[in-house]
Amino acid sequence: MPKTRRPSKRAKRAPSAGLRRLPLASLRVFVAVAEELSFTRAALALGVSVGAVSMQIRALEQYLRAPLFRRRGRLVYLTSEAERLLPRVRAALSELEHAIDEARSDRRTGPLTVSLLGSFLQAWLLPRLPDFQRRHPDIDLRVQSSPAIVDFVRSDVQVAIRYGLGHWPPLHADKLFEDWLVPVCAPAQLERCGPIANRDDLERHPLLHSTTEPWRAWLERIVTGEEWAPRGSTFDDSFAVLRAAQEGHGLALTRWSLAAGEVAAGRLVVASRIIVPAGRAYYFVCPPTYLSIEKIAALREWLIAQAQHTPRPPGL
Repeated sequence: MPKTRRPSKRAKRAPSAGLRRLPLASLRVFVAVAEELSFTRAALALGVSVGAVSMQIRALEQYLRAPLFRRRGRLVYLTSEAERLLPRVRAALSELEHAIDEARSDRRTGPLTVSLLGSFLQAWLLPRLPDFQRRHPDIDLRVQSSPAIVDFVRSDVQVAIRYGLGHWPPLHADKLFEDWLVPVCAPAQLERCGPIANRDDLERHPLLHSTTEPWRAWLERIVTGEEWAPRGSTFDDSFAVLRAAQEGHGLALTRWSLAAGEVAAGRLVVASRIIVPAGRAYYFVCPPTYLSIEKIAALREWLIAQAQHTPRPPGL
């Protein structure tokens, strides 16, 4: 009686030979050197030695059987082969980074990290946060106050609230609300110096200046082509200017989004009927693929609802 043949075990699929040999590490080094045009600067950016960078480039040139860089003293130039290769490798590595990033489970679980301006955090978000925490007690927020552009791939930040024109491709951006520049001061100062409607009225007030909301932006709405020498104290922090005005140190030009709460509480008053559009707005920003993450969707919905109830300046 013939023996029954046992079914053979299915062989495991091995990665293709091309995939096993693909020099991913060398390609990353190649992009760094091509962008820096320096082996030394590329090594510093990657956190490795110059020798390691040179070794990776030699290995890639051997793999491609083509030179990628020419050196003339300390200067580094791309060969024609490298110029053709660079945009395709850069795009492929970027796509790979995004694919790996989307697969990371910690984007869907754990705390929700948000990046935003410190002034916006103190003046607008903090007073409203208890409502979000009451509605979503299971979401732990980590707030980072910074004006820096967010790298969503290499950082833990999942959402940014940014002040700008709303164009940050390829990111998704929802406009929350517009902003205006308004002159504000302490109530006592307004009683003492009076409201402002023109340039001469400013002479009665000590002025406070911000590097991001200069008084010239308000003056250009009234007069054009005239020289004006600014006087008074200058701050590089928008919220510090607001606090100085609240303490009675002078008249400040500030964003309405920062001053609205202080005006509503009576600590500041709007000193003019002339309200200037800021030309920028606040936006909810994140990668498009993050929109389906439950905690991010919850924050986005809440921010949009809060923005709809944000008061406008008086008279508008």
